[in-house]
Amino acid sequence: MRVLVTGGAGFLGSHLCDALLARGDEVVCLDNLCTGSLDHIAHLRRAAGFTFVQADVCSAPALPMTFDAIAHLACPASPPDYLRLPLETLQIGSRGAEFVLSLAERDGCRVLISSTSEVYGDPHVHPQPESYWGNVNPIGPRSVYDESKRYSEALFAAYRRARDVNAGIVRIFNTYGPRLRPHDGRVVSNFIAQALAGEPLTIYGTGEQTRSFCYVSDLISGLLAALDSDVPGPVNLGNPTEVTVRQLADLVLAITESDSELVTMPLPQDDPTTRKPDITLANELFGWQPQVSLRTGLHHTIAWQRGLTVDRDLDQLVSARQTA
Repeated sequence: MRVLVTGGAGFLGSHLCDALLARGDEVVCLDNLCTGSLDHIAHLRRAAGFTFVQADVCSAPALPMTFDAIAHLACPASPPDYLRLPLETLQIGSRGAEFVLSLAERDGCRVLISSTSEVYGDPHVHPQPESYWGNVNPIGPRSVYDESKRYSEALFAAYRRARDVNAGIVRIFNTYGPRLRPHDGRVVSNFIAQALAGEPLTIYGTGEQTRSFCYVSDLISGLLAALDSDVPGPVNLGNPTEVTVRQLADLVLAITESDSELVTMPLPQDDPTTRKPDITLANELFGWQPQVSLRTGLHHTIAWQRGLTVDRDLDQLVSARQTA
């Protein structure tokens, strides 16, 4: 197939590009690099079947080639990014989503959107099934991300009903792994970066709030299964193993062998207190369930972040020698 991946230079998008190319698909990676990075796709730039287009999906860029499938992953996903780019985040969920839907209608192809567990807000139902409508503050600071995704879901469902577009929705729960930027602003990358630097690990609130962390390879296998289907969704994709933020901090400290302390800060407004996916539907429809344990996934992620630190130190050393 020829697959368009919007946000293809991002954390998840670049891993999806890898997986599609590995199975023999042709990939067109579209990204404006507002949060993505060319480093994530540097190893693909000369690969057969890979094309990079630097453009904003909200500007309806000219894409004359036809597509067999589209994965709409473009969107700032970490709180610092979407709070820094609030209007852009809302536009991606509206204009960007409508653009990829119009392409799918034009080409008669499957289009999948990566929605988010944030559509459930601070949930009153636990764990969260797809039938739960959520508890979201529509005007709070986080709403630019939450409501962007909720609107995208409504748009995808409307295009499916009104125009018979093969549109699908998956709701992604906290995902981590290599290529998650060290200071991305999400809790896994923050803790690892702080532990490796010997800095205090910052816990917001009491640390008793829970999350369910899914390793990136597991998430990508779920995305591929959804992309290859005609399931409308929404379908939850996440690891149902629930841990507290404090437990995550302790595990990161143990694996990194760091003696960093834990410090607490006030909980941000509307930050969810619980998060755990009900993945019954994904298992029934796709035979999908996560395979990588949190400890194993953290080992891989920490090794990758350590490698970044080593590479940066070597670059600085080479630069200093050249200057001297």
